[in-house]
Amino acid sequence: MTIKPVNSIALVLFLLTICSITVKAQDSKVGTWGIVTVVLPGDSSHKWGGYTEFQTRTNNVFSQFQYYEVKAGVSYDIDRNFTALLGTGRYTTFDYMDVGKGPTTTETRFWEQITSNQFLYRIKLEHRYRVEQRWVNSDYRNRFRYRLNVFVPLNSTKIEAKTWFISVFDEVFLNNKVPNFERNRISAAVGYQFDKSWILQAGWINQYNYSAAAKSDKDNIMLILMYRIQRKNAVQREHVPTTSD
Repeated sequence: MTIKPVNSIALVLFLLTICSITVKAQDSKVGTWGIVTVVLPGDSSHKWGGYTEFQTRTNNVFSQFQYYEVKAGVSYDIDRNFTALLGTGRYTTFDYMDVGKGPTTTETRFWEQITSNQFLYRIKLEHRYRVEQRWVNSDYRNRFRYRLNVFVPLNSTKIEAKTWFISVFDEVFLNNKVPNFERNRISAAVGYQFDKSWILQAGWINQYNYSAAAKSDKDNIMLILMYRIQRKNAVQREHVPTTSD
């Protein structure tokens, strides 16, 4: 069976549009994350690259909009398996019961990160180390993150055009204040790369938050649409379809 990229992309955009609908209801145990990413990857001829990403979240499944973020970054390929990145973003949270009141939390963030990749035949490993500087409602905070992302192509040894793949990751969030452990994310998704540029993933993500006052966790349906900008006459190499969240 041949999957047409245009139809699948249109479906994702339709679902992300539905995410903006607000419905009066109680706090839900299952929400939705929609992520759209545009990436300019580095290659053998170009060290510099970058990305931009838009994300929206809902309290319920495809309803009760409560959050969005917009971010971008500039990357530099140290070598084929190590990439440094400087990023910045704006993060805005609303009360899903009354979005019209305006944001309850706004955050401006800067970060520095190093990503390393290991390609072990079918298994692709991504290690990401990030240091963040955050202004949450004007209150300054630091945070430190580590994520291990594992990719396994199913019908090829590489993740390339017309490849199905599985993506699984776990990420730990730490800060420099007691309690130092702040958050954990774990996710599993199935993806399909249509061609050199378009990639679609759908799956599940759980976010567990911890503080001295309270603990909480929530499951979410996750949809990710990625577009890679292709440079002319670039020497292509294998890239994992990672989200920059």
